Amino acid sequence: MQLPFHIDLKGQVAVVTGGSGVLGSVMVRALAACGARVAVLARNQEKIDQVVTKVREEGGEAFGYCVDVLNKDELLRAREHITATLGPCTVLLNGAGGNHPNATTGMEFYRQNGPLDEHSFFHLDPSAISGLFDLNYLGTVLPTQVFAEDMAAAGAGTIINVSSMNAYRPLTKIPAYSGAKAAISNLTQWLAVYFSKVGVRVNAIAPGFFLTKQNEELLIQEDGTFTERAEKILSQTPVERFGEPDELIGTLLWLVDQKASGFVNGVVIPIDGGFSAYSGV
Repeated sequence: MQLPFHIDLKGQVAVVTGGSGVLGSVMVRALAACGARVAVLARNQEKIDQVVTKVREEGGEAFGYCVDVLNKDELLRAREHITATLGPCTVLLNGAGGNHPNATTGMEFYRQNGPLDEHSFFHLDPSAISGLFDLNYLGTVLPTQVFAEDMAAAGAGTIINVSSMNAYRPLTKIPAYSGAKAAISNLTQWLAVYFSKVGVRVNAIAPGFFLTKQNEELLIQEDGTFTERAEKILSQTPVERFGEPDELIGTLLWLVDQKASGFVNGVVIPIDGGFSAYSGV
C-alpha cells in the first residue's frame, strides 16, 4: 500500500471496528503498514478474512474478530483475546456505523397536497431510527468503554471516531443518520475532555462523500452514470468529485501520531473536498 507518509507504530496495538468496510479496510491497511498490530472487528467473517489476508500479503500483522459492537460481552471477550495475543489496545478507531432505509424519507421536502410519499417524516419507523442510533452512537460508546480502559490505566492512547459531513450540515432525507453523526462529534469532544488528565486523546474524522457499498445504489445508476442525488452532491463539492478511500489516510496517521498531533484533542476534521466550506452560491 502506498502511504502519503510513514509514522512509526511498531509496538502499537490498533483495534478497528467496522474494519471490513470499504473505508475501514483502507485504514486497517494503513495502520498495519506503519507497523501496528491490527485487530479487525466486524460482523461478516468472510469480509474480515479478506481484509486480514490482504494485510498479511502486504507484510503487516492483522487478526480478525467477528463481533457485534452492540454486544458488550462479545467486545469484552475480543478484548481478552486481543490483549493475550497482541497486547493491550493503544489505538482505537471507531469505524462501525451506517444508515437504514426505513429511517430515510423518500422526498427532500414535505409539500401540502403534494405527491404521495410513503416514506415521509411522519412514516419513519421508530425501531429503525432507534437501531440506527444504537449502531452509530452506542456502537462507538461500547467499544470505547471496553478498549479505552487499558489506555486510561497506562496513561497513553489515541481514539479516533468517525463522524460525517451530516454532523455539520444535515442532508435531506436522512434525519436519523445526520442526528446520530452529530452525536458522534459531540461525544468526541466530551471524551476528549473526560480523558484529558490521563493522556488519552480523542479526535474524529468527518468524511465527505466517498463511494462505498452502502451508498453505491443511491449514487450510481445501472448504466454507470451518476444519479440525480450524486449530481447534486458533486455540484455542492468544490473539487467536483467523490473522495478516494486513500485520501483518509493522511489525516488518520497525523491524528494517531503523538509526535505530530500531541496537542490536538477534541477536534473533528472534515475530509470533504470543500463541501463544508461551500455555501452553494
